[in-house]
Amino acid sequence: MNKVRQINALINGENYQNGKWVDIISPTTNEVIGQVPALTKKEIDDCYQVAAKAQKSWATTPLLERIAVLNKWKELMVEYQEEIANLIVLEIAKGKTAAVTEVTRTIDYIEYTFEEMKRMHPRTYTGDSWGIANKMGIFQYVPKGVVLAISPFNYPVNLSIAKIIPALVAGNSVVFKPASQGSLVGLFLAQLANVAKIPAGVFNAVSGKGSEIGDILVENPLINVISFTGSTAVGTGIAQKSLRTDLILEMGGKDPAIVLADADLELTATKIIKGAFSYSGQRCTAIKRVLVDQKVKQALVKLLVEKVNKLKVGNPEDDCDVTPVINEKTVKYIKGLINDASKKGAKILTGNKFEKNLIYPTLVDNVNQSMALAWEEPFGPVLPIISFTNVDEAIKIANASQYALQAAIFTTNINSAMTIAHALDTGTVNINDQTQRGPDLFPFMGVKDSGLGVQGIHDALISFLRPKGIVFNWSDKKENK
Repeated sequence: MNKVRQINALINGENYQNGKWVDIISPTTNEVIGQVPALTKKEIDDCYQVAAKAQKSWATTPLLERIAVLNKWKELMVEYQEEIANLIVLEIAKGKTAAVTEVTRTIDYIEYTFEEMKRMHPRTYTGDSWGIANKMGIFQYVPKGVVLAISPFNYPVNLSIAKIIPALVAGNSVVFKPASQGSLVGLFLAQLANVAKIPAGVFNAVSGKGSEIGDILVENPLINVISFTGSTAVGTGIAQKSLRTDLILEMGGKDPAIVLADADLELTATKIIKGAFSYSGQRCTAIKRVLVDQKVKQALVKLLVEKVNKLKVGNPEDDCDVTPVINEKTVKYIKGLINDASKKGAKILTGNKFEKNLIYPTLVDNVNQSMALAWEEPFGPVLPIISFTNVDEAIKIANASQYALQAAIFTTNINSAMTIAHALDTGTVNINDQTQRGPDLFPFMGVKDSGLGVQGIHDALISFLRPKGIVFNWSDKKENK
């Protein structure tokens, strides 16, 4: 049995707890492994007050001084990267190698963000091109104010820091709310931030059950920007409650892999398996449906089954490819999707085996558009296969989804790839590769119910800044003496 670890919140530079706790449950054992404070409305409102006050002086701190402070935090992440990775393994059941990679990737993200911020130069215009002499405008970037950063469970370091660091280096203050499952990691990062002596109130980390404090978090009038990653249902709710706040929303996906008859099937199968089953499919950018030309479907299916059966399934401590999903609710939901598809004529090729929260990787063939599995996001290790007879049909199925985050196209014909890519209504199209978020400097966005706004290092900085103009007017006429 794991030791129960309590980690405090961070408010105004103080490690804070009120004696009320939220239990953190291990996905692997379903045992309590930790506790984080269950904060109240007053405590969260107080947090926004100190964040708004601290932001004023932080914004006037020279950029290189802000970077120097934040770099101390980054150096502590380097020093404690093993402990951070172990917390990821323990709390969200991610394999150790993937956990370590998440931490090192995040450290690279921080360093790149510092360099990118140094290049956010003001723009200068003159009025000459509009026939207006003696007028010049300087338009600089200034911080927006208080940022609420809400992160998901599946990348508790990377997707937290990808919100926090751009906001802070740009001169904003941050109130950070990690996902309930992911709070141990998130609040541990906050403790390191406090050791790094980020000024009190500039960075704050709060915790509690989303169902109890969600509305309190997003409706505070002191918030200037909300950056959220999570489910479409929660993101939509935030949008409805925060009409006067700038929003950056990264939500669900049902990313298709479209496989044409001329595709390199060995390459395609390898990429699909990695894209669908890394971290047990618990990624917004996971491949969540395969649309394959019926001429090559049998050949592709054979390869997919072979590769799925080679995946290592088990506990994260053993560095398995497929590990337990985040909670029992997810297991129940995925079972329902598989059962619905089976009843309507789908064929289970492999998997459909459950051991507590561990779901063996499952391939489901002969899926059609009447099945929920064709449209709903499982967020787990199950992959539906849908056949098509022509490219127009594939495009129609892909675009019919409420989600539009990413898509993949597998073909050896560049003309086909470009034609389909332009026809797909989605944020990003990957050609001959899996759907994926990175590299982190690339813009990252979704449309429809998949998102609002753009992330990626440069675009994240832009999201937390606004232009402010100073216009000079002068006269070259000589004054009468």
